[in-house]
Amino acid sequence: MRETFHEELDTIIGQQLQMATLVKDAIEKATTALLNVDLNLAENVIQDDDAIDVIHHNLDDRVIDLMARQQPVASDLRALVSALRISADLERMGDLAHHLAKLARMRYPNSAVPPELVDVISSMGSAASRITEKMAVVIEFKDTTRALEIEKDDDEMDQLQRKLIGALVHPDWVHGVETSVDMAFASRYFERFSDHAVSIAQRVYYMATGEFAKN
Repeated sequence: MRETFHEELDTIIGQQLQMATLVKDAIEKATTALLNVDLNLAENVIQDDDAIDVIHHNLDDRVIDLMARQQPVASDLRALVSALRISADLERMGDLAHHLAKLARMRYPNSAVPPELVDVISSMGSAASRITEKMAVVIEFKDTTRALEIEKDDDEMDQLQRKLIGALVHPDWVHGVETSVDMAFASRYFERFSDHAVSIAQRVYYMATGEFAKN
């Protein structure tokens, strides 16, 4: 019975890793769509978000079914509750990449990103990709060391967001309110994407240790 339980738990982790792969692909493509004014790529991200949602729903159904059949206690219950929250965070990360792609589509054939913000948006996309890659390692190996690192990695994203907002409020800004709103939303999507990765890392740390990570 316990062997079956842990086999099913491994399947759940496999689904989480599948979601993480799709999410990383989505944020990378959404960033490229924004920077390159690539309508086809933006549409691809928007359509592929359905696949993330399907895995999310299937994973949650599997976890709830496992809870009902196995009546887990202690660490096993902690793992299953954590799995529900991790899948929700991953699904939300997919949604945020979706929002970025919709922004690229909305402004096509024009670019949503003015020339002076290309570098910071590119850096935000790269930071999001790196943190997602590390998050997947944390999930797969229950790596508590890297779990603690991710919160520090998130500081880079926060600094980039502050840099972008600083450009929007600078007296030399010439691109108007509409572009300011677009870029404020974009920076928020990237920042929240990174925050969800931090939440997942904290949840894995709790699942592995039974304790919440101290900031």
